[in-house]
Amino acid sequence: MSQKLHALLNTAIILSEQFQTTLDTTPPTTSEDAPTITTTEGPADPTKSLRAQVTKLSLLAITSPFTPSAISTCLVSVNDSVMPSMVTAALLLTPGEYTKAFSTEARILVKTGLKEFAALVREITDVANKFDTNNEEKKELSKSEKDVITSQTGRVWDVCDSISTLVVNGVVGHVAKRVQEWHDLVKDAIDELEEWDPEDEDGGFEELMGSDDDDESTTKIGEDEDGDQDEGMEALRNQKKSLLRALKPISQIYPAIITHRLKKGGLTTSDKTQIGKLETLTSNLQSVPDHVDEAAGSLYEHNLDDCIRFLGLAKVTADKAIELVVTPWSTSEEDKFTVWSKTWRKVMGDVISDVRP
Repeated sequence: MSQKLHALLNTAIILSEQFQTTLDTTPPTTSEDAPTITTTEGPADPTKSLRAQVTKLSLLAITSPFTPSAISTCLVSVNDSVMPSMVTAALLLTPGEYTKAFSTEARILVKTGLKEFAALVREITDVANKFDTNNEEKKELSKSEKDVITSQTGRVWDVCDSISTLVVNGVVGHVAKRVQEWHDLVKDAIDELEEWDPEDEDGGFEELMGSDDDDESTTKIGEDEDGDQDEGMEALRNQKKSLLRALKPISQIYPAIITHRLKKGGLTTSDKTQIGKLETLTSNLQSVPDHVDEAAGSLYEHNLDDCIRFLGLAKVTADKAIELVVTPWSTSEEDKFTVWSKTWRKVMGDVISDVRP
């Protein structure tokens, strides 16, 4: 291959690796003087450029004759402009202005895009070396060789599309998506709990222990143990019912918050105070599924005390989330969600008091 193309291919890989490290190691800026951007001015434009350039690179790499000068032109654009712009845009999406979830997702996606682009460049380097070594400029690649290039190009496209979706949805759309994911986790835990039968876990115990029909002295002990076991099963069944009664209203806070406080409610992402409150809200909503899993897991292990403790944490955390947005973002006037929250708290007070073995 030409010296220029060789240098540009190597530079593309090196820059990609360096920029990935930058995204991993650069702490979010907290300076008031840091430039402010909107999401549409962020990674969107350079991402579109990257998608366009990798499309050209792919076609040039698999189309005969192999043209180093044309490939070099695409690489110059990506190396000098596209990659630096993508990384800069991602770094400017700070948690203080865009929430930690949105900022982190942007960095992850841009880093993934750089990684997949570098993988494509390596494949193109192999193609260039093949033609250079065998002097096969006028020959075509095999179908399998072309498939490798187009497949890797598709992976770059997928990341670019994910970045574009993130930008289009914006902070509110991304947070709503995450909240829905946490809601799904809680629902999954409820579904699993509904299917669980504590009695199914005790089958085969007597077979493993064996029996001695000739030893009549064990009869009374066995009867006592059977009685204790029956009481234990009854306690587990009752706890399961009580836990389900508590978890179902906890699950309901997610769609309610999405509908009345994310899609509606007057959330303004340009207001740093509201962004701070949104950050706390998402933190609480993210924690609830963990507490729910711990409560259910404790019940599966027949640990009723821990089950009650983790359920209490889930309830308290859910209540904190509701309290943060009990009224709309920019006013203290009550609305439909405010009224609903009062009913929710009454219901939770009733069911939590019932969650006792």
